[in-house]
Amino acid sequence: MPDGTRTDVDRPVLGGRFPDRRTLERRFDDLVRENRFTIAVVFPAVGAAMLYGSAEGLLPALLTYNATLILIGVIVMRLPLIAGVLPLTDRRAAISIGVLTAYAYGIELVGVRTGWPYGEFTYGIDLGPMLFGEVPIGLPVFFFPLVLNSYLLGILLLGERARKRWIRLPAVLALVMVVDLVLDPGAVAIQFWQYETGDFYGVPWSNYGGWLLSGTVAVFLFDVAFAREGLLRRLEETEFMLDDLVSFVILWGGLNAAYGNWIPVLLAAGLGAGLLWTDRFDFDLSTARIPRFVRRTWRAARR
Repeated sequence: MPDGTRTDVDRPVLGGRFPDRRTLERRFDDLVRENRFTIAVVFPAVGAAMLYGSAEGLLPALLTYNATLILIGVIVMRLPLIAGVLPLTDRRAAISIGVLTAYAYGIELVGVRTGWPYGEFTYGIDLGPMLFGEVPIGLPVFFFPLVLNSYLLGILLLGERARKRWIRLPAVLALVMVVDLVLDPGAVAIQFWQYETGDFYGVPWSNYGGWLLSGTVAVFLFDVAFAREGLLRRLEETEFMLDDLVSFVILWGGLNAAYGNWIPVLLAAGLGAGLLWTDRFDFDLSTARIPRFVRRTWRAARR
């Protein structure tokens, strides 16, 4: 620079220049945008097929419920949401997420050991490294996006009514419950976890009472973490920010359909309708980096 000072973007690192945070965030956005269809559609479709194949004994042992592949797949599908909220993550957000992380691990440990508040359950497959040998270390990656996606969809659907917290928080919590009414029956069907008793497609009602409790805590902490105006700005800037919810609808809607869980399928379709209503289920394939045969199939289906 003319005055001899350096900015972050000018800082030399290993013979090059280290980009500043905004530059990295823009590159992250571009990466997700260019691979949007692959992340939001191809990954969950392949994931649903592999999970069904694992549950039905159709895959070789190496691929059956492969914890590494499951975790990688989940992280990839989370990338649109991570890219969307990353620029909004300041100290307040970090503290709120830290508190929620501690709560999530704590309540899950209590649940595994005592059966409260979710009901007596056990994990049926390996979901990666376990905390104290009882709770998946990747729990925040599995749980947090379900709530945050519900929050984002909720404020879009509510519009100006989302300005009022007494309307916003219960509406978002209702969406969180819809998400779990889709997730848990599908997860039980593919043996992710099992309950001793089941009232709704193998899931006890106590589980939904537990989700009501944990969902309330999570929704409140996300409400503290992120300003509504900032989230709406990022939703406007990043058309892909809710693609993780698109993936959820495809993955868990598809698995529930495969096992004839029709109420969860209808609820997943309702979430999909919400995405369509808010113009979030839209893909411009002209710039997407996807296999040629997938591009041709998608274009043919849209005609």
